[in-house]
Amino acid sequence: MSDVPTGSSAAPLPFLGEAARLLNAGQSRSIILHGNVGDLFPHQDGEWMTIPELLQRSWSVPGRLVITYEINGPLRFADDRGRRRLRDAWVRWRTGLGHGDLALQRLAQGQSPGQHDAGFEDLCAQAVGKPTVALELLRQLCCCSRHYHNGQPVFADDLVILIEAADLMLPEAPVASLGDADRQRLHICHDWFADPAFNTAWDAVVLLTESQSLLNQRVARLPQVLQVTVDDPDIALRRAFIADDNLTGLDAGAREQLAQGTAGLSIHALRQLLLGIRHNGGKWRPQDVVEKVEAHLLSQLGDDTIGFSRPQHGLDQVIGFGRLKKFLQEDLIPRLRGGGDGALAGAAVCGPIGSGKTFIFEAMAGELGMPVLVLKNLRSQWFGQTDAIIERLRRLLHALDRVVIMVDEADTQFGDVGPGAHDTERRLTGRLQAMMSDPSLLGKVFWLLMTARIDLLAPDLRRPGRAGDLIIPVLDPEEHERRAFVAWTLQPAGITV
Repeated sequence: MSDVPTGSSAAPLPFLGEAARLLNAGQSRSIILHGNVGDLFPHQDGEWMTIPELLQRSWSVPGRLVITYEINGPLRFADDRGRRRLRDAWVRWRTGLGHGDLALQRLAQGQSPGQHDAGFEDLCAQAVGKPTVALELLRQLCCCSRHYHNGQPVFADDLVILIEAADLMLPEAPVASLGDADRQRLHICHDWFADPAFNTAWDAVVLLTESQSLLNQRVARLPQVLQVTVDDPDIALRRAFIADDNLTGLDAGAREQLAQGTAGLSIHALRQLLLGIRHNGGKWRPQDVVEKVEAHLLSQLGDDTIGFSRPQHGLDQVIGFGRLKKFLQEDLIPRLRGGGDGALAGAAVCGPIGSGKTFIFEAMAGELGMPVLVLKNLRSQWFGQTDAIIERLRRLLHALDRVVIMVDEADTQFGDVGPGAHDTERRLTGRLQAMMSDPSLLGKVFWLLMTARIDLLAPDLRRPGRAGDLIIPVLDPEEHERRAFVAWTLQPAGITV
């Protein structure tokens, strides 16, 4: 058994090290790699490539053969020599002939090595566009790999099988609504991954999917199957890509500013931005970066799911609310700037409808230089999409540097978690609450729950460590504040009060 390489020297890739650790330790022979699986990542030779290419190149070591399958293409073997050796092992397994007996039979029949393959090449050809045939063939190859003939393995290497777009082959849906082919594939994979003989051998299967919730849960929830998340690019990965890009006219400070300002972008989106800058002779504006980040976030989560803005006004433009502004300037903003152990998860903001809650706290975000992410409707009408949206949101929050999340009408946005609630509603509310109390997001994400009915806010949101623990009231303006507002309103007309 050959250990899988754990990472790249070009930039840290935690998912690659975690997957390799699970395989090398034998903790699991089937892994779901989910998240930002459609992006580009650096290999140790400095080239940027897709995850299937990265895994195939990184894990193709002596004693290990990597096979990649995608639904619209053939089985791709890491090298032709390994393919030929696996084909010979397949023939010995299917015919019961030893290596020497097989050579003698070929010699007696006047056949070349490729002419007697016990249907191997035919099955590989049939697998193109036929995922049911492909999955069964791959399962049989694992059986062949661990077979012994006269005390010797018919195939000495370990197999690593990469299955792209696994959610298209094993879609999440009630069994009653699955077609016959879908059920057959589900049965093949369930038996394959749960097989004790497979789990005690050293072959492995890696399922690639954008969201684990889109993969059929009869497979995803098997105890033998473990999951590894591919997070969105962090600042180290963005720095590495910007450093590798041939951008003339940009000094180290400008490159660092780009790396800081592009938090939330995928490498593909960052590449598009850099190509535009290169075409423009190295000239760029911070507003271009903001617009690209906003467009990317909206494309990932949907216009009807979130809103994104970078407030340009500050608390000096808020008329009235003197005591509230003093609290924000002297207590809350310094604590948010400081971070560390004193960081807050968030706050619940209560006040009458139309009292200016949103404007005031957008001004606070403007003082901090933090973007504002407004959660609108996280629920989707399509089966499984709500869970996928939450997974994308979690990845984006980890990728963003610092952000204020504003939830308007929070008393209605968060559903019930009681026994009468729908399963999707319970999962949605539970995952949002878990993100609020996630230690890795503390100091990076500040939640603001805006509501006119603080009494209707769920008790789970008001417990210590979550946003509702701190309640900030937006009270009706006092008389001198109302006078100040009237004076400000009439000022453009030249009327003094």
